[in-house]
Amino acid sequence: MHASEGVGTTPAQDSTNSKVRSGSNDSSPPGALRRLVLRLHFYAGIFVAPFLVIAAISGGLYAIAPTLEQFVYRDYLYVESTGPAAPVSEQIAAAQAERPDLTVSAVRPSTEEGQTTRVLFTDPTLGESERLSVFVDPVTAKPAGELVVYGSSSSLPVRTWISQLHRHLHLGEPGRLYSELAASWLWVIALGGVYLWVRRYRTARARSEAAVPRLWTAKLGARGRNGALGRHGAVGLWIAVGLVFLSATGLTWSKYAGENVTDLRTSLGWTTPSVSTTLSDPDAVPSGGHEGHDGHEMDSGSDVLATDIGRIDHVLAVAADAGVTGQVEASIPATADAAFVVTQTRQPFEFSTDTIAVDGATGQITDESRFADWPLTAKLTTWGIALHMGILFGLLNQVVLLALAIALLAVIALGYRMWWLRRPVRGTRRWGRPPVRGALRGLHPAAIGAIVIGSVLVGWFVPLLGLTLLGFVVVDMVVGVFQRRRASSSVTE
Repeated sequence: MHASEGVGTTPAQDSTNSKVRSGSNDSSPPGALRRLVLRLHFYAGIFVAPFLVIAAISGGLYAIAPTLEQFVYRDYLYVESTGPAAPVSEQIAAAQAERPDLTVSAVRPSTEEGQTTRVLFTDPTLGESERLSVFVDPVTAKPAGELVVYGSSSSLPVRTWISQLHRHLHLGEPGRLYSELAASWLWVIALGGVYLWVRRYRTARARSEAAVPRLWTAKLGARGRNGALGRHGAVGLWIAVGLVFLSATGLTWSKYAGENVTDLRTSLGWTTPSVSTTLSDPDAVPSGGHEGHDGHEMDSGSDVLATDIGRIDHVLAVAADAGVTGQVEASIPATADAAFVVTQTRQPFEFSTDTIAVDGATGQITDESRFADWPLTAKLTTWGIALHMGILFGLLNQVVLLALAIALLAVIALGYRMWWLRRPVRGTRRWGRPPVRGALRGLHPAAIGAIVIGSVLVGWFVPLLGLTLLGFVVVDMVVGVFQRRRASSSVTE
């Protein structure tokens, strides 16, 4: 929502509508606050909306990417073989025979009939967080193909491409500024729009005006600026909560604000727990005659890896007995002092992901991270990320996110239309006028101080928001000085 009440009329319409709108000339503190929010909402919408358009389009595509990749890579993900599955160790051996030049690092065993097993390899030629996955038929233990996968979600190439488009436009670290800027301003624009729309509605009702605007719906058949405003406000109100959610979760992935979020969570002890994989720590290995060394006496990395691959089926059985079941990823250690780590992966309608570390030689659980024991904030962060990615509720989640992206694009288009309709019918100006200046002069000094302090604090925590807000203020002041000088010279002439 980036243009709102009072934006989008011609001068004649402004004169007529000023009698029925909520006090555009109101000098009371609420009226001054409204003008301040309106001016911020307008300028932020005009200049930030292009970034939001890119984020909405790429985000809508990313929302449906989990389902899209199921169709695009069906030949890799599914096979027609039926019958009992071969041991996971044999499936890994088949993948190793396919790529003997690489080192196996993990496996995602098949859990459903017709689904392939993913054997993951470390490939030094790939980028950060990328691995090579060999897909293996679990029944025949024959490779079905290989693809590069990305991140903890093990996303496939199409989904990865869309994800990187949404994240940084394939420009690397500099490109992340676009998405952080969009996420930084989205919640401000959304909440500002809600305030303006609800205030307009309540003021009209309080004054018992003849044409009280609708709050949740737009009048069918309404045209021109009023029609655009009604649809802009009503649709914006419906999607406001979703926009704030996307903004908040998006900032957790951002460069600068994301670092501040991470530091805050760390200082408050809200980080996601992890498990220790070190077996040389006596506190991590149970006693009983093994003394932390039985079964780990080999020094050769390749021999250790081969031995641990042979233990994978037992480790998975231990994990299943401990309740770590369903879709899991099991890391395969290549050193004698490291434990296996079995983690439940993010899946639709799976709201908890447990992790355990297992000593492959003894079958003992050396460490564990139970979702039920996580801090509430860590749980909320995990759920929020899964919801943002379109995973938490499966296809329903993806459809809602796609609809939210489309609705945001519609609200932006309507906002620009109101700006266009506000342009003068006569004169040289070819674009709409901004809301009137001077809102701060109508506020109490204490309110101004609170706004300044709040802006500084928020701007420090969300740096791109603070810097661009400062830029808006500086430009607005320069424009104001220029306009006053031009008006003064015109009077003198």
